[in-house]
Amino acid sequence: MNDRGMQNNLLQRMLNGVERTGNRLPHPVTLFALLAGLVAVVSALLSFTGISVEPPGGGEAVTVNNLLSGEGIRYIFGSLVDNFIGFAPLGVVLATMIGIGMAERTGLISVLLRSFILSIPKSLITFGLVFAGILSSLASDAGYVVLPPLGAMIFAALGRHPIAGLAAAFAGVSAGYSANLLLSAVDVVLGQLTIEAAATIDPAYAESMNLAMNYFFIIASTFFLALVGTLVSQFVVEPRLGRYQGGYEDESRDEEATTITAQDRRGMKWAGVAFLVTVALMALLVVPPGAPLRGEGGAIVQSPFMESLAVVLLIIFFVPGLVYGIVTGAVRNDSDVAHKLSDTMAGMGMFIMLAFTAGQFVAWFAESNLGIFMAVYGAEFLQAISLGGVPLLILFVVIVGFINLFIGSASAKWAILAPVFVPIMMQLGYSPELTQMAYRVADSSTNIITPLMPYFALIIAYAQQYDKNLRIGSLISIMLPFSLAFLLFWTLLLIVWMLLGLPLGPGASTYYGG
Repeated sequence: MNDRGMQNNLLQRMLNGVERTGNRLPHPVTLFALLAGLVAVVSALLSFTGISVEPPGGGEAVTVNNLLSGEGIRYIFGSLVDNFIGFAPLGVVLATMIGIGMAERTGLISVLLRSFILSIPKSLITFGLVFAGILSSLASDAGYVVLPPLGAMIFAALGRHPIAGLAAAFAGVSAGYSANLLLSAVDVVLGQLTIEAAATIDPAYAESMNLAMNYFFIIASTFFLALVGTLVSQFVVEPRLGRYQGGYEDESRDEEATTITAQDRRGMKWAGVAFLVTVALMALLVVPPGAPLRGEGGAIVQSPFMESLAVVLLIIFFVPGLVYGIVTGAVRNDSDVAHKLSDTMAGMGMFIMLAFTAGQFVAWFAESNLGIFMAVYGAEFLQAISLGGVPLLILFVVIVGFINLFIGSASAKWAILAPVFVPIMMQLGYSPELTQMAYRVADSSTNIITPLMPYFALIIAYAQQYDKNLRIGSLISIMLPFSLAFLLFWTLLLIVWMLLGLPLGPGASTYYGG
């Protein structure tokens, strides 16, 4: 056997081990319930020690909140329903699925996918999925809802494994979250925290910084990560999954995959008209000065429009889907509409149950303050070992990636870590812009391998439509090659960028001159 074959076998054995270990875990619904219980027990044990941490940047000391105390039990009972309803993905997913469900149940999505498949080279589909996933961060979390199921359907129509398509899209959406061709809300939130942290060392330098400080690098990263994701999908993930042996809810999709009828074309034409009219009306709410969905000062990045993207997607999918259904005869009256939407919601039952237990765990973990302790102790360790330059950058990326397995919010983690690491790196001669980009690399790359990421449960629900036996370990083993490849090659790209002294963004050097 040649070296390449031995390496492939070693990788497959490692991934098989990850899958076996992970699949020994209980069902995701049960697992999140057990994790919530574990958080309660650990919070009680640590609270008895009286330990506390000082938040970076000052403020009162933070202690562990005992969830098994009288006050903690009152919190658990009093917040149970709110934790479920307030679970971040729940409302966004269900609302968006109303629009997507109409477009899917009337057949619009299916015919558009067939047209898409027949119009582009098949060799570019994987790249296109990952690339589109990376760009979807402009739409906040909507990419999680839209692209993975679309990726699965595209691959299924091509005779490829649908979960490979889902995985490629998920990798782009989540692991490539900090890359894009345009600035997004992520740049605004993280950039402001970075500027504030830099001001503690050099207020004059902080005043010269801008929120587009990583713009050049994230543009390059968009194409770079799309290529890396494509190679991982085609040479690691798809060979591992093999040939798809399952069935589909609608067996006729295989026969329809290469056919576009005259009725389909007529429906698409009028759906396209409906889409353009809908977009034009939406634009009137956003584009003109003083439009109601603009933010303060005419801003669009931070605006009611960006905050209501779930509603925008609902409308943009629903209207063309309804028009397509009317033209093709799939929708004849309001009862047809109601039945199609109820069928869509019926398919979301598992996700709703996952949202209930996952919502409790996420809320209890935040209430206990255990995440803050993990982040602060990780930061203190990195500061204490006194590394410099590239080794410090690499270790910083590794620690942030590890912390990200437990704390999903990018802004919450950076609010804790920026006041510590931005000054440290500045004192070593490295710019705040570089530190922020290193954080973004680590934070994005490990999103796809932690069950604590809010949308992880949704991806499992999507995948189980094609493999009812797929569990947490299986999904982690599928996504792990993407995560490791993104973490490795994205970090190397950043190191090369730093060593060459290339600007990360407008006026943003990788080095700080003090």
